[in-house]
Amino acid sequence: MDAEKQRERLFSEFPPVSTQEWNELLIKDLKGADFDKKLVWKTKEGISVKPFYRSEDLKNLNFLNVLPSEFPFTRGSKKNSNDWHVRQDIYVDDIKKANKKALDILMKGVTSLGFIIDPKFEPAIDEIEMLCANIYADAVELNFVCYHNSLKVVQYVEKLVKKYNRDLVKIYGSVDFDPLGQYTLKGKFPVSAEASFDLAKIMIETARNLPNFKVITVNGSYFHNSGATLVETLAFSLSQGVNYLTQLTERGLSINEVAPRIKFQFATGPNYFMEIAKLRAARLLWAHIVKAYGPSDEKKTRMFVHAESSRWNKTIYDAHVNMLRTTTESMSAIIGGVDSLTVLPFNAVYENPADFSERIARNQQLLLKEESYLDKVTDPGAGSYYIENLTASLAEQAWKLFLEIQEKGGFLEAFRSGFVQARINQSAGERDMNIATRREILLGTNQYPNITELKYEEINPASFESLNQQVADAEVETLKPYRGSLAFEKLRLATDQYAKINPRPKVFLLNLGNLAMCRARAQFAGNFFGCAGYEIIDNNGFNSVKEAADTCLKSKARIAVICSSDEEYVDLAPQLADLLRDKVILVLAGFPKDIVENLKKVGISHFIHIKSNVLETLKEFQQLLDIKL
Repeated sequence: MDAEKQRERLFSEFPPVSTQEWNELLIKDLKGADFDKKLVWKTKEGISVKPFYRSEDLKNLNFLNVLPSEFPFTRGSKKNSNDWHVRQDIYVDDIKKANKKALDILMKGVTSLGFIIDPKFEPAIDEIEMLCANIYADAVELNFVCYHNSLKVVQYVEKLVKKYNRDLVKIYGSVDFDPLGQYTLKGKFPVSAEASFDLAKIMIETARNLPNFKVITVNGSYFHNSGATLVETLAFSLSQGVNYLTQLTERGLSINEVAPRIKFQFATGPNYFMEIAKLRAARLLWAHIVKAYGPSDEKKTRMFVHAESSRWNKTIYDAHVNMLRTTTESMSAIIGGVDSLTVLPFNAVYENPADFSERIARNQQLLLKEESYLDKVTDPGAGSYYIENLTASLAEQAWKLFLEIQEKGGFLEAFRSGFVQARINQSAGERDMNIATRREILLGTNQYPNITELKYEEINPASFESLNQQVADAEVETLKPYRGSLAFEKLRLATDQYAKINPRPKVFLLNLGNLAMCRARAQFAGNFFGCAGYEIIDNNGFNSVKEAADTCLKSKARIAVICSSDEEYVDLAPQLADLLRDKVILVLAGFPKDIVENLKKVGISHFIHIKSNVLETLKEFQQLLDIKL
């Protein structure tokens, strides 16, 4: 029985339902509400996401009729599996200790090592040999982040694999040589742009005998961690990659030599399906870009992708939530078809990870591989009406921005003119505002804080600063990677430091009247002030205004929040104001428009509600409490 007849037999009992019929039903259920406003989601990237997708939404997508490992590699570069390298990074400030740790974690499921070499080292060949002692270079991926010594490391790797008679074709790994990326962070080249590209050419020539060793990295993670959207991250990363292609081919190298030597490093954030689509769109666009240079083989157009957990959304307070974040991020990266993956230990943003947090991070990948079997199915997102359309939308938007950058002279010129920074700064500002107003939630930071948690004695103060400050002698404005939670964390840190020598500020919840409303608003108020690290004094409600006021005063709270319904505020709020005025900072949970002016006249001038800018409001209370930020 052919496929069409099978389909007819399977679905013959169910009458077809058209998209128009679905829409009519939704419009009916909306009872006159605007369909687009209620059900169409507008992403930060400017993409309109519909409430449902159907097979007809795939008709105009021209990249679907290919198999995995076929151009344009939207479906990944692997044909028969979705396997990836499990990478763990090791900071190298002691060669012997780093080697011992590497040998240990290789026995625990790691298949890729990232050696982050301390800048104090200018590695000699014997030190690289000692670092890799007893590691079979043809059985594990070796990556080196070595700042100013990448060329030497490539030379040493080739000499050592020859010395130990390893198959050069089986040597996989990379050095993190990225002069354009460093320019975005430092605002200047170590010598000059021309010298940097000349060195990139030498790097590729030096590694000719190591065909699977990547020597140039495009760090798309820098854009992501500075606050860029997915579209901006894609466009800026692709344009940076093209900058390398153009400069190196102009220096006499062929596209066949250059393209396979580039590794793209992306940070994977919490937007689950969008991140899957981002990686698929990245491969699609890169394949078409490289093909325009005329490679001899379409395989040369494949993008090699290393993914790592986003740092932008990681938090210091309630840090164990970071484990949940990295789990979904890992799934997005894997389903999106990465070649290797690094999971950030949950405490990495505020201390040196220890064995426990590193083990958890490592095992997150191993669970997804060995128990969830995410390595078995190639391109598991294929055919999903939603993911395929997101892929197409991201590719389209990123391509438009990419072309805009090329019209400005390419990535380097666009960065020198400030175009790239301006776009990212605008996106970062919008994201910051979303966090401040809780349109974007960071669990444990700007919503549902753990108010019993104390951190100030455990954390390096540098953890509360941006990851990269403006360099004094920079030629241009630099990217400034940071974490979205920083502003709230600084707020809470100030409270914690204040509480070392003063009583921790208390917030008393005045629960009166309608039980459902007072409980809902009490929970809201507790979460609101808990974000600043204040002690929250909750209760089951009071029978009278006087009882509530007396109990509040006995608690020695400095802030009191009236929690009730809008209707009951008319009588309750003025009575409480008479009893508590000038004794506490009186706040009302909600914003009853009809009586706000009357409430202000009786001394209630502070209101907290769902449209409040939580961050700025809490800063005002810090000032009222004489807590210095």
